[in-house]
Amino acid sequence: MTTPNTEETAAQGKPSRVLVLNSGSSSVKYQLLDMRDRSRLASGLVERIGEETSRLVHTPLSGDGGGPREREGRIADHDEALKAAAEELAADGLGLDSPELAAIGHRVVHGGLRFTEPTVITDEVLKEIERLVPVAPLHNPANITGIRTAMALRPDLPQVAVFDTAFHTTMPEYAARYAIDVETADAHRIRRYGFHGTSHAYVSRKAARLLGKEPEDVNVIVLHLGNGASASAVAGGRCVETSMGLTPLEGLVMGTRSGDIDPAVTFHLKRVAGMSADEIDVLLNKKSGLVGLCGDNDMREIRRRIDEGDERAALAFDIYIHRLKKYIGAYSAVLGRVDAVVFTAGVGENSAPVREAAIAGLEELGLAVDADLNAVRSGAPRLISPDYARVAVAVVPTDEELEIANQTFALVDN
Repeated sequence: MTTPNTEETAAQGKPSRVLVLNSGSSSVKYQLLDMRDRSRLASGLVERIGEETSRLVHTPLSGDGGGPREREGRIADHDEALKAAAEELAADGLGLDSPELAAIGHRVVHGGLRFTEPTVITDEVLKEIERLVPVAPLHNPANITGIRTAMALRPDLPQVAVFDTAFHTTMPEYAARYAIDVETADAHRIRRYGFHGTSHAYVSRKAARLLGKEPEDVNVIVLHLGNGASASAVAGGRCVETSMGLTPLEGLVMGTRSGDIDPAVTFHLKRVAGMSADEIDVLLNKKSGLVGLCGDNDMREIRRRIDEGDERAALAFDIYIHRLKKYIGAYSAVLGRVDAVVFTAGVGENSAPVREAAIAGLEELGLAVDADLNAVRSGAPRLISPDYARVAVAVVPTDEELEIANQTFALVDN
Protein backbone atom coordinates (compact mmCIF):
# COMPACT_ATOMS: atom_id res chain seq x y z
CA MET A 1 0.00 0.00 0.00
CA THR A 2 1.23 3.50 -0.83
CA THR A 3 2.20 5.59 2.19
CA PRO A 4 0.60 9.04 2.15
CA ASN A 5 2.88 12.02 1.69
CA THR A 6 1.93 13.92 4.83
CA GLU A 7 4.16 16.92 4.06
CA GLU A 8 2.42 17.35 0.71
CA THR A 9 -0.96 16.92 2.41
CA ALA A 10 -0.16 19.67 4.91
CA ALA A 11 1.20 21.97 2.23
CA GLN A 12 -1.94 21.60 0.16
CA GLY A 13 -4.15 22.22 3.17
CA LYS A 14 -5.86 18.89 2.66
CA PRO A 15 -7.83 17.29 5.52
CA SER A 16 -5.41 15.29 7.66
CA ARG A 17 -7.38 13.89 10.59
CA VAL A 18 -8.68 10.34 10.90
CA LEU A 19 -11.17 9.12 13.48
CA VAL A 20 -10.68 5.44 14.32
CA LEU A 21 -13.70 3.52 15.65
CA ASN A 22 -13.68 0.07 17.23
CA SER A 23 -17.29 -0.92 17.90
CA GLY A 24 -17.79 -3.91 20.17
CA SER A 25 -21.02 -5.57 21.22
CA SER A 26 -21.44 -3.26 24.22
CA SER A 27 -18.64 -0.73 23.78
CA VAL A 28 -17.10 1.81 21.42
CA LYS A 29 -13.42 2.75 21.52
CA TYR A 30 -12.27 5.76 19.53
CA GLN A 31 -9.16 7.75 18.74
CA LEU A 32 -8.70 10.90 16.69
CA LEU A 33 -5.29 11.25 15.01
CA ASP A 34 -3.60 13.94 12.94
CA MET A 35 -1.83 12.10 10.15
CA ARG A 36 0.61 14.93 9.44
CA ASP A 37 2.71 13.80 12.40
CA ARG A 38 0.74 10.71 13.57
CA SER A 39 -0.15 12.54 16.80
CA ARG A 40 -3.18 11.60 18.88
CA LEU A 41 -5.59 14.44 19.49
CA ALA A 42 -8.11 12.58 21.68
CA SER A 43 -9.21 9.11 22.68
CA GLY A 44 -12.14 7.61 24.51
CA LEU A 45 -14.16 4.60 25.54
CA VAL A 46 -17.90 4.15 25.88
CA GLU A 47 -18.68 0.93 27.74
CA ARG A 48 -21.68 -1.00 29.04
CA ILE A 49 -23.87 0.34 26.21
CA GLY A 50 -27.50 -0.61 26.78
CA GLU A 51 -27.07 -1.00 30.54
CA GLU A 52 -28.29 1.36 33.25
CA THR A 53 -24.73 2.18 34.32
CA SER A 54 -23.12 3.08 30.98
CA ARG A 55 -19.84 4.98 31.21
CA LEU A 56 -17.91 7.28 28.87
CA VAL A 57 -14.30 8.26 29.50
CA HIS A 58 -12.88 10.87 27.13
CA THR A 59 -9.23 11.92 27.16
CA PRO A 60 -7.93 14.96 25.27
CA LEU A 61 -4.34 14.21 24.31
CA SER A 62 -3.20 17.59 23.02
CA GLY A 63 -3.89 21.27 23.52
CA ASP A 64 -5.34 22.56 26.79
CA GLY A 65 -8.29 20.16 27.07
CA GLY A 66 -7.21 19.08 30.53
CA GLY A 67 -7.34 15.55 31.90
CA PRO A 68 -9.83 12.73 31.31
CA ARG A 69 -13.52 13.55 31.53
CA GLU A 70 -16.02 10.93 32.66
CA ARG A 71 -19.78 10.70 32.47
CA GLU A 72 -22.09 7.97 33.69
CA GLY A 73 -25.73 7.18 33.00
CA ARG A 74 -27.64 5.04 30.57
CA ILE A 75 -26.47 5.11 26.95
CA ALA A 76 -29.10 3.12 25.09
CA ASP A 77 -27.34 2.11 21.87
CA HIS A 78 -24.37 2.67 19.58
CA ASP A 79 -26.05 5.64 17.92
CA GLU A 80 -26.29 7.41 21.27
CA ALA A 81 -22.75 6.31 22.18
CA LEU A 82 -21.21 7.80 19.05
CA LYS A 83 -23.20 11.01 19.46
CA ALA A 84 -21.93 11.29 23.04
CA ALA A 85 -18.36 10.76 21.83
CA ALA A 86 -18.90 13.40 19.15
CA GLU A 87 -20.08 15.87 21.82
CA GLU A 88 -16.91 15.29 23.83
CA LEU A 89 -14.73 15.79 20.74
CA ALA A 90 -16.65 18.97 19.89
CA ALA A 91 -16.03 20.29 23.40
CA ASP A 92 -12.31 20.14 22.59
CA GLY A 93 -12.79 21.86 19.24
CA LEU A 94 -12.41 18.52 17.43
CA GLY A 95 -16.00 17.99 16.29
CA LEU A 96 -16.99 15.52 13.59
CA ASP A 97 -18.15 18.45 11.47
CA SER A 98 -14.56 19.70 11.21
CA PRO A 99 -13.31 20.23 7.63
CA GLU A 100 -9.99 18.78 8.81
CA LEU A 101 -11.53 15.32 9.21
CA ALA A 102 -10.44 13.25 6.20
CA ALA A 103 -12.08 9.92 6.96
CA ILE A 104 -13.39 7.52 9.59
CA GLY A 105 -11.59 4.20 9.86
CA HIS A 106 -13.48 1.22 11.26
CA ARG A 107 -12.03 -1.94 12.73
CA VAL A 108 -13.93 -4.86 11.19
CA VAL A 109 -13.04 -8.25 12.63
CA HIS A 110 -13.93 -10.53 9.73
CA GLY A 111 -13.41 -9.77 6.05
CA GLY A 112 -13.41 -13.33 4.73
CA LEU A 113 -11.38 -13.93 1.58
CA ARG A 114 -12.78 -11.02 -0.40
CA PHE A 115 -11.31 -8.18 1.63
CA THR A 116 -7.52 -8.33 1.56
CA GLU A 117 -6.95 -4.55 1.81
CA PRO A 118 -8.58 -1.59 3.57
CA THR A 119 -11.77 -0.81 1.68
CA VAL A 120 -13.97 2.25 1.27
CA ILE A 121 -17.38 1.22 2.59
CA THR A 122 -20.22 1.15 0.08
CA ASP A 123 -23.65 -0.47 0.29
CA GLU A 124 -22.24 -3.57 -1.43
CA VAL A 125 -19.27 -3.75 0.95
CA LEU A 126 -21.63 -3.47 3.92
CA LYS A 127 -23.78 -6.29 2.52
CA GLU A 128 -20.72 -8.53 2.21
CA ILE A 129 -19.71 -7.78 5.81
CA GLU A 130 -23.25 -8.76 6.81
CA ARG A 131 -22.94 -12.00 4.82
CA LEU A 132 -19.94 -12.87 6.97
CA VAL A 133 -21.91 -12.62 10.23
CA PRO A 134 -22.34 -16.44 10.49
CA VAL A 135 -18.55 -16.86 10.78
CA ALA A 136 -18.17 -13.87 13.14
CA PRO A 137 -21.44 -13.69 15.09
CA LEU A 138 -19.90 -11.97 18.12
CA HIS A 139 -18.01 -9.27 16.24
CA ASN A 140 -19.27 -8.31 12.79
CA PRO A 141 -22.78 -7.27 13.94
CA ALA A 142 -21.28 -4.74 16.35
CA ASN A 143 -18.86 -3.51 13.69
CA ILE A 144 -21.78 -3.04 11.28
CA THR A 145 -23.76 -1.08 13.87
CA GLY A 146 -20.83 1.30 14.37
CA ILE A 147 -20.41 1.76 10.62
CA ARG A 148 -24.10 2.54 10.05
CA THR A 149 -24.14 5.05 12.90
CA ALA A 150 -21.00 6.81 11.69
CA MET A 151 -22.33 6.93 8.13
CA ALA A 152 -25.52 8.57 9.40
CA LEU A 153 -23.51 11.16 11.33
CA ARG A 154 -21.21 12.01 8.40
CA PRO A 155 -22.73 10.66 5.15
CA ASP A 156 -20.41 12.89 3.10
CA LEU A 157 -17.21 11.48 4.60
CA PRO A 158 -15.24 8.44 3.37
CA GLN A 159 -15.73 5.51 5.73
CA VAL A 160 -13.04 2.83 5.51
CA ALA A 161 -13.13 -0.75 6.79
CA VAL A 162 -9.81 -2.20 7.98
CA PHE A 163 -10.11 -5.95 8.50
CA ASP A 164 -8.47 -8.04 11.23
CA THR A 165 -8.32 -10.97 8.82
CA ALA A 166 -6.76 -9.14 5.86
CA PHE A 167 -3.11 -9.60 6.86
CA HIS A 168 -3.60 -13.36 7.02
CA THR A 169 -5.08 -13.78 3.54
CA THR A 170 -1.55 -14.34 2.23
CA MET A 171 -1.44 -17.75 3.94
CA PRO A 172 -0.95 -20.56 1.41
CA GLU A 173 -3.88 -22.91 0.91
CA TYR A 174 -2.10 -25.76 2.68
CA ALA A 175 -1.92 -23.61 5.82
CA ALA A 176 -5.43 -22.14 5.54
CA ARG A 177 -7.38 -25.30 4.74
CA TYR A 178 -8.76 -27.67 7.34
CA ALA A 179 -8.59 -31.36 6.42
CA ILE A 180 -12.35 -31.81 6.05
CA ASP A 181 -14.59 -32.45 3.05
CA VAL A 182 -13.84 -29.69 0.55
CA GLU A 183 -17.43 -29.22 -0.65
CA THR A 184 -18.72 -28.86 2.89
CA ALA A 185 -15.93 -26.45 3.81
CA ASP A 186 -16.50 -24.27 0.76
CA ALA A 187 -20.27 -24.22 1.15
CA HIS A 188 -20.00 -22.89 4.70
CA ARG A 189 -16.79 -20.81 4.37
CA ILE A 190 -14.91 -23.07 6.78
CA ARG A 191 -11.18 -22.35 6.71
CA ARG A 192 -8.54 -20.67 8.83
CA TYR A 193 -8.82 -16.88 8.63
CA GLY A 194 -6.77 -15.62 11.58
CA PHE A 195 -7.32 -12.46 13.62
CA HIS A 196 -5.37 -9.61 15.26
CA GLY A 197 -4.10 -8.93 11.73
CA THR A 198 -3.61 -5.18 12.17
CA SER A 199 -1.42 -5.86 15.21
CA HIS A 200 0.62 -8.57 13.49
CA ALA A 201 1.14 -6.34 10.44
CA TYR A 202 2.23 -3.33 12.52
CA VAL A 203 4.48 -5.27 14.88
CA SER A 204 6.22 -7.35 12.21
CA ARG A 205 7.14 -4.17 10.29
CA LYS A 206 8.36 -2.43 13.47
CA ALA A 207 10.44 -5.49 14.37
CA ALA A 208 12.17 -5.37 10.99
CA ARG A 209 13.01 -1.70 11.51
CA LEU A 210 14.32 -2.53 15.00
CA LEU A 211 16.72 -4.98 13.36
CA GLY A 212 17.77 -2.32 10.86
CA LYS A 213 16.24 -4.18 7.93
CA GLU A 214 13.32 -3.96 5.52
CA PRO A 215 10.25 -6.12 6.25
CA GLU A 216 10.76 -8.14 3.06
CA ASP A 217 14.20 -9.18 4.29
CA VAL A 218 13.23 -10.75 7.64
CA ASN A 219 11.28 -13.70 9.01
CA VAL A 220 9.62 -13.09 12.37
CA ILE A 221 7.37 -14.91 14.80
CA VAL A 222 4.92 -12.46 16.40
CA LEU A 223 3.29 -13.36 19.73
CA HIS A 224 0.29 -11.10 20.40
CA LEU A 225 -0.45 -11.88 24.04
CA GLY A 226 -3.40 -10.09 25.57
CA ASN A 227 -6.64 -11.44 26.99
CA GLY A 228 -7.02 -12.75 23.45
CA ALA A 229 -3.76 -14.23 22.16
CA SER A 230 -2.43 -15.29 18.78
CA ALA A 231 0.83 -16.16 17.06
CA SER A 232 1.87 -15.60 13.47
CA ALA A 233 4.74 -16.62 11.23
CA VAL A 234 5.66 -13.74 8.92
CA ALA A 235 8.06 -14.39 6.04
CA GLY A 236 9.31 -11.33 4.19
CA GLY A 237 6.40 -9.20 5.38
CA ARG A 238 3.72 -11.76 4.44
CA CYS A 239 1.83 -13.95 6.90
CA VAL A 240 2.33 -17.64 6.11
CA GLU A 241 0.75 -19.13 9.24
CA THR A 242 -1.29 -17.97 12.22
CA SER A 243 -2.74 -19.65 15.28
CA MET A 244 -6.37 -18.46 15.22
CA GLY A 245 -8.66 -20.16 12.74
CA LEU A 246 -12.27 -19.94 11.62
CA THR A 247 -12.89 -18.04 14.86
CA PRO A 248 -10.60 -16.48 17.49
CA LEU A 249 -10.96 -19.64 19.63
CA GLU A 250 -8.19 -21.72 18.06
CA GLY A 251 -4.54 -21.59 19.05
CA LEU A 252 -2.87 -20.28 22.20
CA VAL A 253 -4.24 -20.46 25.74
CA MET A 254 -6.00 -17.14 26.36
CA GLY A 255 -7.64 -15.28 29.20
CA THR A 256 -11.02 -16.99 28.84
CA ARG A 257 -10.64 -19.08 25.64
CA SER A 258 -9.32 -22.63 25.57
CA GLY A 259 -7.26 -22.38 22.40
CA ASP A 260 -6.46 -25.70 20.71
CA ILE A 261 -8.68 -28.54 21.84
CA ASP A 262 -9.73 -31.94 20.48
CA PRO A 263 -12.96 -31.25 18.52
CA ALA A 264 -14.40 -34.45 19.98
CA VAL A 265 -14.54 -32.75 23.38
CA THR A 266 -17.61 -30.90 22.13
CA PHE A 267 -19.33 -34.17 21.13
CA HIS A 268 -18.40 -35.69 24.47
CA LEU A 269 -19.87 -32.78 26.42
CA LYS A 270 -23.08 -32.98 24.40
CA ARG A 271 -23.49 -36.74 24.80
CA VAL A 272 -22.22 -37.27 28.34
CA ALA A 273 -22.87 -33.94 30.07
CA GLY A 274 -26.02 -33.08 28.11
CA MET A 275 -24.69 -29.62 27.27
CA SER A 276 -26.20 -27.68 24.37
CA ALA A 277 -24.17 -26.14 21.55
CA ASP A 278 -24.64 -22.69 23.11
CA GLU A 279 -23.50 -23.90 26.53
CA ILE A 280 -20.38 -25.47 25.04
CA ASP A 281 -19.71 -22.25 23.11
CA VAL A 282 -19.85 -20.24 26.35
CA LEU A 283 -17.65 -22.79 28.14
CA LEU A 284 -14.87 -22.71 25.53
CA ASN A 285 -14.96 -18.96 24.84
CA LYS A 286 -15.77 -17.43 28.23
CA LYS A 287 -15.08 -20.00 30.95
CA SER A 288 -11.87 -21.64 29.75
CA GLY A 289 -8.26 -20.58 29.26
CA LEU A 290 -6.59 -19.09 32.32
CA VAL A 291 -9.87 -18.26 34.04
CA GLY A 292 -11.05 -21.84 33.63
CA LEU A 293 -7.78 -23.27 34.90
CA CYS A 294 -7.30 -21.09 37.98
CA GLY A 295 -10.14 -18.57 38.23
CA ASP A 296 -8.07 -15.56 37.12
CA ASN A 297 -7.30 -14.19 33.68
CA ASP A 298 -5.04 -11.36 34.86
CA MET A 299 -1.41 -12.50 34.49
CA ARG A 300 -0.29 -10.13 37.25
CA GLU A 301 -2.67 -11.77 39.71
CA ILE A 302 -1.62 -15.23 38.57
CA ARG A 303 2.04 -14.42 39.15
CA ARG A 304 1.21 -13.03 42.62
CA ARG A 305 -0.58 -16.26 43.48
CA ILE A 306 2.35 -18.32 42.19
CA ASP A 307 4.71 -16.37 44.44
CA GLU A 308 2.43 -17.29 47.37
CA GLY A 309 2.62 -20.99 46.48
CA ASP A 310 -0.74 -21.40 44.70
CA GLU A 311 -0.55 -24.70 42.76
CA ARG A 312 -3.55 -24.04 40.51
CA ALA A 313 -2.09 -20.73 39.39
CA ALA A 314 1.29 -22.40 38.78
CA LEU A 315 -0.30 -25.12 36.66
CA ALA A 316 -2.28 -22.55 34.63
CA PHE A 317 0.94 -20.62 33.99
CA ASP A 318 2.79 -23.78 32.95
CA ILE A 319 0.03 -24.76 30.51
CA TYR A 320 0.05 -21.24 29.05
CA ILE A 321 3.83 -21.30 28.57
CA HIS A 322 3.86 -24.86 27.20
CA ARG A 323 1.44 -23.85 24.43
CA LEU A 324 3.59 -20.81 23.59
CA LYS A 325 6.71 -22.97 23.28
CA LYS A 326 4.88 -25.39 20.97
CA TYR A 327 3.96 -22.56 18.61
CA ILE A 328 7.43 -21.00 18.67
CA GLY A 329 8.90 -24.38 17.76
CA ALA A 330 6.30 -25.11 15.09
CA TYR A 331 6.64 -21.70 13.45
CA SER A 332 10.44 -21.99 13.50
CA ALA A 333 9.97 -25.12 11.41
CA VAL A 334 7.46 -23.39 9.10
CA LEU A 335 9.77 -20.42 8.47
CA GLY A 336 13.01 -22.37 8.23
CA ARG A 337 15.00 -19.27 9.18
CA VAL A 338 13.86 -17.02 12.04
CA ASP A 339 15.34 -13.57 12.53
CA ALA A 340 13.27 -12.54 15.55
CA VAL A 341 10.64 -13.67 18.03
CA VAL A 342 8.57 -10.65 19.02
CA PHE A 343 6.30 -10.17 22.05
CA THR A 344 3.47 -7.65 21.96
CA ALA A 345 0.08 -6.65 23.49
CA GLY A 346 -0.75 -6.37 27.20
CA VAL A 347 0.89 -9.54 28.53
CA GLY A 348 3.60 -9.70 25.89
CA GLU A 349 4.71 -6.12 26.51
CA ASN A 350 4.48 -6.10 30.31
CA SER A 351 5.12 -9.58 31.71
CA ALA A 352 8.83 -10.29 31.96
CA PRO A 353 8.17 -13.73 33.57
CA VAL A 354 6.09 -14.82 30.56
CA ARG A 355 8.79 -13.77 28.11
CA GLU A 356 11.53 -15.44 30.13
CA ALA A 357 9.63 -18.70 30.58
CA ALA A 358 8.51 -18.88 26.93
CA ILE A 359 12.10 -18.64 25.65
CA ALA A 360 13.77 -20.75 28.38
CA GLY A 361 15.02 -24.08 27.02
CA LEU A 362 14.95 -22.98 23.37
CA GLU A 363 18.69 -22.31 23.14
CA GLU A 364 19.07 -24.93 20.41
CA LEU A 365 16.79 -22.75 18.28
CA GLY A 366 19.18 -19.83 18.77
CA LEU A 367 16.98 -18.11 21.34
CA ALA A 368 17.94 -16.54 24.66
CA VAL A 369 16.78 -13.72 26.93
CA ASP A 370 19.04 -11.33 28.83
CA ALA A 371 17.59 -11.06 32.34
CA ASP A 372 18.54 -7.40 32.80
CA LEU A 373 17.18 -6.29 29.42
CA ASN A 374 14.02 -8.32 29.98
CA ALA A 375 13.39 -6.60 33.32
CA VAL A 376 13.37 -3.11 31.78
CA ARG A 377 9.92 -1.51 31.52
CA SER A 378 9.61 0.74 28.50
CA GLY A 379 7.07 1.86 25.96
CA ALA A 380 9.65 1.71 23.17
CA PRO A 381 10.51 -1.20 20.86
CA ARG A 382 13.54 -2.96 22.27
CA LEU A 383 15.70 -6.08 22.09
CA ILE A 384 15.82 -8.30 25.17
CA SER A 385 18.19 -10.95 23.81
CA PRO A 386 21.95 -11.02 24.48
CA ASP A 387 24.34 -10.11 21.67
CA TYR A 388 25.42 -13.71 21.17
CA ALA A 389 21.88 -14.99 20.45
CA ARG A 390 21.47 -16.16 16.84
CA VAL A 391 17.79 -15.12 16.85
CA ALA A 392 16.73 -11.75 18.26
CA VAL A 393 14.04 -11.63 20.94
CA ALA A 394 12.18 -8.32 21.01
CA VAL A 395 9.36 -6.44 22.69
CA VAL A 396 7.42 -4.21 20.29
CA PRO A 397 4.39 -2.33 21.65
CA THR A 398 1.46 -2.74 19.29
CA ASP A 399 -0.65 0.15 18.03
CA GLU A 400 -3.70 -1.15 16.20
CA GLU A 401 -5.39 2.27 16.15
CA LEU A 402 -2.40 3.86 14.44
CA GLU A 403 -2.26 1.00 11.95
CA ILE A 404 -5.96 1.46 11.13
CA ALA A 405 -5.44 5.22 10.78
CA ASN A 406 -2.40 4.73 8.53
CA GLN A 407 -4.25 2.32 6.25
CA THR A 408 -7.36 4.51 6.18
CA PHE A 409 -5.46 7.71 5.37
CA ALA A 410 -3.28 6.04 2.73
CA LEU A 411 -6.40 4.87 0.95
CA VAL A 412 -8.34 8.15 0.95
CA ASP A 413 -5.28 10.37 0.42
CA ASN A 414 -4.25 8.49 -2.71
